Amino acid sequence: MLTMLRRFVLFALATASAGLAQDLPKGQIVDEVKCKADETQTYALYLPSNYSPDKKWNIILAFDPRGRGRVPVVQFQAAAEKYGYIVAGSYNSRNGPMQVSQKAAKAMIADVQSRFSIDPRRMYAAGQSGGARFALDLALSSRMFAGVIASSAGFARAMGGGVALPFVLFGTAGTEDFNYLEMRGLDHQVTSAHRIQIFVGDHTWLPTDLAMEAVEWLEIQAMKSGLRPRDEAMIDRVFAARKAHLTAVTDKGELFLETAAVAADFKGLRDVNSFETASASMDKQKDVEDSLRNTAQTEMNEGTLNAEILNFSEQLDNPAERAECLAELRDRLTKLGAQAKAAEDSPQRRMARRVIRGVMADNAGRKDPDFQKLLSEVRP
Repeated sequence: MLTMLRRFVLFALATASAGLAQDLPKGQIVDEVKCKADETQTYALYLPSNYSPDKKWNIILAFDPRGRGRVPVVQFQAAAEKYGYIVAGSYNSRNGPMQVSQKAAKAMIADVQSRFSIDPRRMYAAGQSGGARFALDLALSSRMFAGVIASSAGFARAMGGGVALPFVLFGTAGTEDFNYLEMRGLDHQVTSAHRIQIFVGDHTWLPTDLAMEAVEWLEIQAMKSGLRPRDEAMIDRVFAARKAHLTAVTDKGELFLETAAVAADFKGLRDVNSFETASASMDKQKDVEDSLRNTAQTEMNEGTLNAEILNFSEQLDNPAERAECLAELRDRLTKLGAQAKAAEDSPQRRMARRVIRGVMADNAGRKDPDFQKLLSEVRP
């Protein structure tokens, strides 16, 4: 895929005709654009209101797991307008065999390259759930992308620990997202430039305010790497926002991690000595160690619970184990269901909803009326 896709895109770049963009409106979402080479491949599009073929433009190519191409374009529209990005969201990307999304990516990339003036150094992939897995795999395979925005899922392939990526990564997960633990783990797994942000929500695309933050983070990273000139006013604005965020963080462990992240993100752009010193000092404090340890233990307990429930559900097809496993599942899921339906938000309610939604996602296609009835009873 690497060689063929790169050759295909380089050819499209060499033969691009920016005039083809003239019939597409700017400053508003175009619901459907048909790829000229294959009209079965379509995508939603946003062109900034000041788009002109006289300059090269950044682009976000977005992949939804259910082919809802307009959804990510809506989420990124405000950020794209403010920072000068084209956004294209495929209607053909899908969960399942990678070949379907690969075909969609190949067609969409070639089409936008033939229509618009694209900066080949500033291409970004974005995806949600299975679309995020595909976006990461595409970036790893093609080496064409400067960064990836991954919502609610990480790598499609086993990567091990200490992963240094050839692109920057901005990841997100909701507080009630069944892939929450996976994204928290991704934060520890990746050693190259990355940022993982948790928002109040479910298994979904990042909200618009976080999409703005993601694009701003990409711009900061582009300045650090020399992909774009420094914009001192923008650096000041984003740096001030990150410092202001630190004042609102109450958890000691999170404050330590966020302080270190500010130092890493702005090193070379601003004086971060005070943040490096503060981070080094907090690293030795008992309350910080206790907070990090408690968080790790809580996440380990949730992971263990997920594994146990998965094991019981897999044994339902064994007649000798079915009655016992169904009883165990009913006991555990009923307790989690009560927590999940609590009136007030809490860490326990969020955890219960993540676990139940994960079980539902894992067993969506299971034809077991007793188990499906149980899941419907405990659904958040």
